[in-house]
Amino acid sequence: MSWTWEYVFGAEDAARTAPPDFLAEVERTAEELVRAAEARYVHGRAYDGADPRGGDIPIRGGMFRYQIVVRHERVHIVQITYLGF
Repeated sequence: MSWTWEYVFGAEDAARTAPPDFLAEVERTAEELVRAAEARYVHGRAYDGADPRGGDIPIRGGMFRYQIVVRHERVHIVQITYLGF
């Protein structure tokens, strides 16, 4: 398995109606999170600690909330909020 990101919960539904430029920014930033998590947790599937705290990331047009699940080698986008600025 290799590191990747995915929308989960309500973020998947919200992504269907968000503007393409905003989603491109979410996806670009999610890819950066994946690269950082992959570098930090090199042996993700063998990790035996607690998952790190997620967080909110402000981006152009709004923000999104993420959670890293190390043993699944995933960055989950759990909420996106488009504010239109």
